Amino acid sequence: MPSAPAASSRHTWKFFRTGGLDQVTLATGADLLALEQLDQKLWVALSCPVKGLELDEKTLALIDTDGDGRIRVPELLAVIKWAAAHLKDVGDLLKETDTLPLSAFNEATPAGKAVLASARQILKNLGKSTDAISLGDVADTAKIFAGTKFNGDGVITAASAGDAASAQLIADIIATKGSAPDRSGVPGVNQKHIDDFFADCTAYATWAAANGAPLGDKSAAALAAVKAVRAKVEDFFARCRLAAFDARATAAVNRAEADFVALAAKDLATASAEIAQFPLARIEPGRALPLSDGVNPAWADAIGALHAAAVTPAYGAGKTSLTAAEWSDLNGKLAAYEAWSTGKAGGSVEALGLDRVKALLAGKGKEALTALVAQDAALAPEAAAIGNLEKLLRCTRDLRALLHNFVNFADFYARKNGGATFQAGTLYLDSRSCELCIRVDAPQPLAAMSKAYIAYVNCTRAGGAAMTVACCFSQGDGDYLFVGRHGIFYDRKGRDWDAVITSIVENPISLRQAFWSPYKKFIRMIDEMAAKRAAAADAASNDRLSKVADKAVIAATDAAAKQAVANAQPKAPEPQKKIDVGVVAALGVAVGAIGGALATVGAKLSEFAWWQFPLIVIAVMLAISTPAVIIAFLKLRQRTIGPILDANGWAINGRVKINIPFGTALTARAVLPPGAIRSLEDPYEDKAAARRRRRIITIIVVLVLGYLAWARYNPQAPAGQNWKSGWNWKPWASAQ
Repeated sequence: MPSAPAASSRHTWKFFRTGGLDQVTLATGADLLALEQLDQKLWVALSCPVKGLELDEKTLALIDTDGDGRIRVPELLAVIKWAAAHLKDVGDLLKETDTLPLSAFNEATPAGKAVLASARQILKNLGKSTDAISLGDVADTAKIFAGTKFNGDGVITAASAGDAASAQLIADIIATKGSAPDRSGVPGVNQKHIDDFFADCTAYATWAAANGAPLGDKSAAALAAVKAVRAKVEDFFARCRLAAFDARATAAVNRAEADFVALAAKDLATASAEIAQFPLARIEPGRALPLSDGVNPAWADAIGALHAAAVTPAYGAGKTSLTAAEWSDLNGKLAAYEAWSTGKAGGSVEALGLDRVKALLAGKGKEALTALVAQDAALAPEAAAIGNLEKLLRCTRDLRALLHNFVNFADFYARKNGGATFQAGTLYLDSRSCELCIRVDAPQPLAAMSKAYIAYVNCTRAGGAAMTVACCFSQGDGDYLFVGRHGIFYDRKGRDWDAVITSIVENPISLRQAFWSPYKKFIRMIDEMAAKRAAAADAASNDRLSKVADKAVIAATDAAAKQAVANAQPKAPEPQKKIDVGVVAALGVAVGAIGGALATVGAKLSEFAWWQFPLIVIAVMLAISTPAVIIAFLKLRQRTIGPILDANGWAINGRVKINIPFGTALTARAVLPPGAIRSLEDPYEDKAAARRRRRIITIIVVLVLGYLAWARYNPQAPAGQNWKSGWNWKPWASAQ
């Protein structure tokens, strides 16, 4: 439930105002303990993501107790209460230190006493005699528990065993059922490994006892030999039965002579696979399977193994062939054994041997290991205290930064230690450095509501996954910011990334950009119109040229014919060209209109003094630029990072504004360092153009000064308007 101000609370809150936003001050442990009484409407944020922040994700995951990837107000309040039960002064959470003196733990509470005992045990295990413990001491659990028999994780190792027999049993379990990592870093076994191991031993011993081997210890080899040739032998007897059914089939079930001819043309040493496809022996009605002579060469070794491993134990070594009935009898003898071997149970412990398995089942090894696991598990509370100690040290290091980027945004406005936790680094591009860079999953339409100029850049570097960063430009202009431009992005760890702009959200960047934007737009409009007219003229010219080319031959022929006719006739005198009165009248009207307009402008300008002309120019420029500046000013005042963070998984509650001065601080322009020596000599300057500019400027200045001097000393000026009494700005006016 959202917290509401408690009427009985006597805590006095302090607020500071930054960026037009009132934010609560968190300076003491009392402030932290009273946070649950602070109205959530006064919190700057109400939730934030676990990933994508410049904070240790493991710390944030410990605070995110429900594991949904987001930290909310109840979880922050819960971790403060949890820490208060372990510390004498919960204000230690604001010190940003990963080291705590042992005197900081609260021995008055069971939780505090447990972590204190854990801290002392860890320091003892590490051989340290200091009265303070650090996160580095707690993080290396393997070093903490090195050499200890029991550590509360329910895993026992060979070192945990009290005798050699138990140690060997643990080794057997690891060899057959795998292992679990002990906190000391050594492989060990837990209760599940023990139970599974002895269950397999029981199953294997039971299976072995049901062994009905028909050929004794030779049964396994006999079964393997039979299975190796079973399909081929069954094929042989099936062919023989078909030949006995109809003699005409005999030639067909044997391979044709053409097959042997084709095979003879190949290298028989490499054609064994093709030879193996031929029948096992020559097919004849009712024929027995030969076991030595007349066997397919590709199967000779397998049939020899069948004779030695199965036929000899069953029928004697003198048996040199098998009839179909004898083959069926041999398979029948091995059928039960084959079914038994197929249903083998507890095969994982077979490598230990049946005698070892029976010995383990008869002994007390399982009970001994179970007792060791129970003894280790009894220390689980102490091990949990180590986890609590690590969480506490992480909170004393990271919680202040989280609170100052959640309850308030002090770190963002103070711009210390790299800025807020959501600021991913600094982008260098277009002679500017942009500090307000936020990691995002992808461009979001909601971000446009921030009224900020946002350039989304894709950052890549060797050995790292690509990331997308939203960079807010708040100084300069956007004339040379466009998709495809490259820059360099430095993350908070100082690593450099190749950055390229992928998309842009356009909004005003600065008042200076807004002032000059009408003139830039006008110039761009002229460029576009000129380009369009040039393109249209070029297209029209090409069209006319093509038409002229099409008519060239016809025109030339017609001209030649007409010239021949004209030469044959006497020439008439050419009529004299007359002046078009209408054209002359139109030109007169146009010239008169232009002259009248110029006279009107000159008359109006003649009413002003010379010093008023610069003011007129300034007034005209202000009239043109003021609307754009006003619109930009209103938008710049509305800039806020809330929509950007909302698109990145935050729930921003306050209006975190970026006013003009703060925006100017977030984006720095290239400035020469103090005391730098600057040379204006450019070896690649266009000297001729520079000279022309200087001449034009000199001529204009001379003309203006000459005109002013003539106006001042004009002898035809009326009385009271000569050089002694002031300027005569109307020298063309006749003296009265």
